[in-house]
Amino acid sequence: MFACLLEQLAKHIDAKLHGDGTLPITGIASMKGAVSGQITFLADKKFQSNLSECKASAVVMTEDSLKYWHGAALIVNNPYLAYAKLAQYLDTTPNPAKDIAPSAVIDSSAKLGNNVSIGANAVIESNVILADNCIIGPGCFIGKNTKIGAGTKLWANVSVYHNCIIGENCLIQSGTVIGADGFGYANDKGKWIKIPQLGRVVIGNNVEIGASTTIDRGALDDTIIGNGVIIDNQCQIAHNDIIGDHTAVAGGVIMAGSLKIGRHCLIGGASVINGHMEICDQVTVTGMGMVMRPITEPGVYSSGIPLQQNKVWRKTASLVLHIDEMNKRLKALEKKLLNVST
Repeated sequence: MFACLLEQLAKHIDAKLHGDGTLPITGIASMKGAVSGQITFLADKKFQSNLSECKASAVVMTEDSLKYWHGAALIVNNPYLAYAKLAQYLDTTPNPAKDIAPSAVIDSSAKLGNNVSIGANAVIESNVILADNCIIGPGCFIGKNTKIGAGTKLWANVSVYHNCIIGENCLIQSGTVIGADGFGYANDKGKWIKIPQLGRVVIGNNVEIGASTTIDRGALDDTIIGNGVIIDNQCQIAHNDIIGDHTAVAGGVIMAGSLKIGRHCLIGGASVINGHMEICDQVTVTGMGMVMRPITEPGVYSSGIPLQQNKVWRKTASLVLHIDEMNKRLKALEKKLLNVST
């Protein structure tokens, strides 16, 4: 079992140590689930009352919460950020591959850097470049001429089509497809004529992509994912989309083609965003947002109807269906009143 001293953790996250720094810490857990030997965190003051029953050996907290706790603590300004750093430090998740499996199929023209690992039954096609410390999980497919940067990790069964570029220190979860054809067709008297997708997908550094997400290649120009972008599970990023640096995209988001999203944006889960338009920097779209027009000013944007009891929703829906009729009646009444006043 991995263990370290509390004072080591304090140094790692630049925290003020309160209590016995020689306490061994073997893992991190929730406040309710933590046991002796584990560390937990208090990020929201409304949970301070739970400290009296907490069994963790130490708690990460702010200075003003210390009076509610009887044990060792690490004092920081941002406990949630400290928790993220501690979770990384104490992480015991195994790598998806180690060394190069005998069943991996690697073209002789592929170039592998130092300390590259490739899992069982993975396929590495011609002229692929895998930089130092890449990890390619079992069952992955890496298409011709693709380049993957140093330290990038692909979990099992990720497919990366030809000519794509993935930067350094990226993490791509299982089932994701990068570089599949975009949805490009021309209509010839009712018959769909496929338009070959000739662009690439270009992904920056330190990008994380969730499971079963699809990022389509560009039709002519590239689909581009900026540095530090995080994308959740089961998202659809269409051809020629551009996502700016450090934007976060929650699960189930659908983006139509030729969309440009700025930097430091937050896109809530299950949102649908129209294509051929631009969203500026520092925009938040709350969950299930339907974005039909460009957004030119930073801020928080919402749409949709929150969940209601069915009987209340039915009344709301009925009102919505009669808005046009109500509008006509209102205009007629206004006109009548105007005539009376004159």
